Amino acid sequence: MSNASNPVYNTRMRIGLFVDMYLPHMSGITNHVRLYKRYFEQQGHEVFLVTFGSVHYHDDESNVIRNPAIPYGKTGWNYSPFFNRMTRNLIPTLDIAHVHHPFQSGSYLLNRVKSSRTPLVFTNHTRHDLYADVYARAIPASQRHKWNASYLRYFMEKCNLVIAPSASIADWLTTYVQYAGAQVIPNGIDLAPFAQATPKKPDSAARNALGIGADDILFCYVGRVSREKNINYLLQEFAGLARRHLSTKLLIIGSGTEMRYARNFIKEQGLDERIILAGTQDYSDIPSYIALADAFITGSVSEVHPLVVIEALAAGLPVVAVASSGISDTVEHECSGLLADKPELGALLTQAERLVLDESMLSRLSVGAKQRAQCYSLDNTARQVLEAYQKILDKR
Repeated sequence: MSNASNPVYNTRMRIGLFVDMYLPHMSGITNHVRLYKRYFEQQGHEVFLVTFGSVHYHDDESNVIRNPAIPYGKTGWNYSPFFNRMTRNLIPTLDIAHVHHPFQSGSYLLNRVKSSRTPLVFTNHTRHDLYADVYARAIPASQRHKWNASYLRYFMEKCNLVIAPSASIADWLTTYVQYAGAQVIPNGIDLAPFAQATPKKPDSAARNALGIGADDILFCYVGRVSREKNINYLLQEFAGLARRHLSTKLLIIGSGTEMRYARNFIKEQGLDERIILAGTQDYSDIPSYIALADAFITGSVSEVHPLVVIEALAAGLPVVAVASSGISDTVEHECSGLLADKPELGALLTQAERLVLDESMLSRLSVGAKQRAQCYSLDNTARQVLEAYQKILDKR
């Protein structure tokens, strides 16, 4: 859309946010897009959320367009061969189309924005090589990675702007995708609900309701219970910690494709009273759950810029994790958390045990976690995205 046809774009933009998966599927991208949509609207912009899935789902926000699609098992992903008429009619009216998944939403957008000359922005939220290793294992590794990198490079070169949520992901795009033009803009969150949920030792009734004693040291994990999140490794490492320290417990908030494995593992290891499966919770309730914990723990190595980790930091929880791209950009070792070098047997356990044995370290890292979280305030990061939109439009 030219400036002449939309003379007020400097003060009010029509923005389209495109995602393959949205509510009721919960994920970091779901929460990210929902927060940014609300923030952009509060700044006076008109924002549309375009996704796939059941058209009968009742959205509690305006301007959500759902394209009819077929669910792919319990993954939260839905397949549709094309955009519906409402979406096709919307695209030419947008000032900016911002896509968060490159394969389905992204590929369908390419031809549409080309004909309408709508600027296309893409945020790379995912280590697509690691996801391909999980979901495309039937294809030989060399072939799947060659195709993956080739398509991503082709797609990104068609975009007006590619955003990398962390410096390490920008580096990964350069090496794996051979695309060096990404702009680093961190993903942000609304810090207030998590910061206000402290202190970390809330009333005993809330902990007791979940079987957590006043003297228990509670680790918390929030996210999908799935293979790509390395949940098997997390459970194995915590099992070792639990055998060494009877005061430790683990609260898992979320669900996913590995729930059966998780339940069987907990039963076989006799950890029914040590690992609490809280299931999927409404996003608005997550701060109160995180506030119950003493530390956050994850075994995932597929993160790009994990919002749940930032949320934990905002609540003052030291983060115990594996030093991988995304995590290492977000958590400072021995300042706001403890990082294992690799996802090896005993590595995560060793770092978690340091917090169990050293209460002063736990307190010091809690302070550091809150300080680190300030870097990722929504007002700061979402404003950078709007400024990037504006620069694109100023060049037209």
